[in-house]
Amino acid sequence: MDFSITFFKLFLWGMYFSLPILLSICVFIVGFGLVVGRLESWGRFDALYWAFITAFTVGYGDIRPLRKSSKALSIVIAWCGIMLTGLFVAIAVKTASTAFEIHIDPEVLKSVGQGLAG
Repeated sequence: MDFSITFFKLFLWGMYFSLPILLSICVFIVGFGLVVGRLESWGRFDALYWAFITAFTVGYGDIRPLRKSSKALSIVIAWCGIMLTGLFVAIAVKTASTAFEIHIDPEVLKSVGQGLAG
């Protein structure tokens, strides 16, 4: 339980310190999504829905851009989404490794490793 609490505390601190970057990426996704929505004559909700489905690389295909300029912006949205997802993953991995360093005794790991090797 202590490990989980440490993990979540460190993760939330990581998110807090990364908030300017996270918000900037989200602003780009929203902004480009609304531009594509205007070019394609979609409503705001549909434009934002499409932008985040594209950013998170889900891509249902129920709404898709038809114009070349919209398709080009969809590539930018997808790249922003990859950066956003990558940042979440990087924070989670760093948080997990730090929590392991805090809560796991290296001698215990050595004995477990020796037991698996033998």
